[in-house]
Amino acid sequence: MFDTLSDRLSAVFTTLRGKGRLSEADIDATAREIRIALLEADVALPVVKAFVGAIRERARGEEVSRALNPAQQVISIVNEELVKVLGGETRRLRFAKQPPTVILLAGLQGSGKTTLAGKLGLWLRNQGHTPLLVAADLQRPNAVTQLQVVGKQAGVDVYAPEPGNGIGDPVDVARRAMVEAGRTQHDIVVVDTAGRLGIDAELMAQAAAIRDAVDPDETLFVVDAMIGQDAVTTALAFQDGVGFSGVVLTKLDGDARGGAALSVRYVTGQPIMFASTGEKLADFDVFHPERMASRILGMGDVLTLIEQAQRTFDEDEAERMAGKLASGSSFTLEDFLEQMQAIRRMGPISNLLGMMPGMGQLKDQINDIDDRDLDRTAAIIRGMTPAERQDPKIINGSRRARIARGSGVAVSEVNSLVDRFFEARKMMQQMAGGMGLPGVRRNSKSRKKGKKGKGGRGPTPPKVRGGMPALPPGALDQLPPGMTMPDLSKLNLPKGRRP
Repeated sequence: MFDTLSDRLSAVFTTLRGKGRLSEADIDATAREIRIALLEADVALPVVKAFVGAIRERARGEEVSRALNPAQQVISIVNEELVKVLGGETRRLRFAKQPPTVILLAGLQGSGKTTLAGKLGLWLRNQGHTPLLVAADLQRPNAVTQLQVVGKQAGVDVYAPEPGNGIGDPVDVARRAMVEAGRTQHDIVVVDTAGRLGIDAELMAQAAAIRDAVDPDETLFVVDAMIGQDAVTTALAFQDGVGFSGVVLTKLDGDARGGAALSVRYVTGQPIMFASTGEKLADFDVFHPERMASRILGMGDVLTLIEQAQRTFDEDEAERMAGKLASGSSFTLEDFLEQMQAIRRMGPISNLLGMMPGMGQLKDQINDIDDRDLDRTAAIIRGMTPAERQDPKIINGSRRARIARGSGVAVSEVNSLVDRFFEARKMMQQMAGGMGLPGVRRNSKSRKKGKKGKGGRGPTPPKVRGGMPALPPGALDQLPPGMTMPDLSKLNLPKGRRP
């Protein structure tokens, strides 16, 4: 969603990096370009004015004029101001002292409230809670059925005493749900309310009546991140009519310009608490302002990547795999397949690579990555016998032809996989104890020195060939002052993988 904004800001910073000292004209030009980038991203004008004004004022101060690298100091200032606009600190849910905790979802029709209720229910269940989803949207056709379906997918109970489709009193359903939650000992109640295509008095009156009936601990305003400037208008209307304590952004995986994310928090003063980043129920997480700012500026999001890995990889399994990597020869194609499938479960490979620092330079190559390549690789490995997976050295020409026929690929693809496996195993041996991922291709053979003189070529840039590209040279050196790699020692990483 923020690709356009990221590209524009990257272009501004690239221009700055060539300057040893910034003049007033440089600062004004930079502020103007940032202003244009934000307006093109559909950020609300009051937010743009405040944001650019703060950057211009700080850029003219001593912290930039005395900096050894003023360009990187400006990048650091932009990062800090971006974090402030996005909320500053991560805001967590407030739980009631005496359960159940009540969470009321409000927003326009089409913003994704019902699906979000299922995502929130799954997230809460994974946190060790026992949520109850309440079907209080009795106006929209099949809204009750939809909530029951997503609740079943999430493994969360749904309270739906009325059929909906215009039948039933949503306020009465909300009241009865509180009694039901106490009887069944659910510690969290998530109330899905009705929406409208636009703001009207009936919508606000019903939402306010449900709010008064259940006295929610959190009222979350659900907003479609793709609607741009209208998100601010809608948010202000709900704030005046119902009131809310936090914002949830949905459809952050869309191709809109993302101005809502940068506008709603600043205009309403209420924090963005959660973000929905895909269609699957698991595509949902806490919103971290500093991580989002880092991703917008092309600096990656290492902490989120590590957290996804922690949720995917079992600690005991990670220790066992680390031992195999350290021993080298005991790492087999079976292990290779297992690790590849685990990485696949973490999400699209392009998304994972996008969280790594410096990967903005390889955006085009990353976008060309097809996750189906991993599926084809898995098919090739599954076409091998157990003995061949354990000892790939025995895979001769006839065996490769048989594997190719069985998996529906060309013999050259089997050859490429086997060669890549041996190369990856050798590299992992060298990286034993680190955070390497299987399938990372060094491309050492492709980096040939160019001939001197006219027509000579420099080093070939990293290519994506059946695996993940290496970090660009000096990627981590691009982090400006004040932006450092996270302290991985504070994370609960498996033994043998600690930094």
